[in-house]
Amino acid sequence: MPAHSSSPIPAGLGQLTDAVPLLPAEHPDLLDCLAAVPDPRRAKGRRHPLAFVLALAACAVLAGAKSLAAIAEWAADAPTTALTALGAPSREPTGPTAPAEATV
Repeated sequence: MPAHSSSPIPAGLGQLTDAVPLLPAEHPDLLDCLAAVPDPRRAKGRRHPLAFVLALAACAVLAGAKSLAAIAEWAADAPTTALTALGAPSREPTGPTAPAEATV
């Protein structure tokens, strides 16, 4: 007898079959959703907005990163155009920078 899957993903996907598709104007942008996440960090010493760190982590995981070190490595290798598009603060003259692994 095969074991039952403990993952709730197949059951959750079944709920999407009856969902009405949204129009492009009806769904929020990922960065807007991430900006709504409360930042538990102290204000002192923050170099990167939380929404930017979360967006980088999401992109890295989608690209195959499976650990914090891999996420930080992906972020460090990301081109400046990607960092800017994800909301990185620009620091002149060096431009946008990725967060360190400790921040991730």
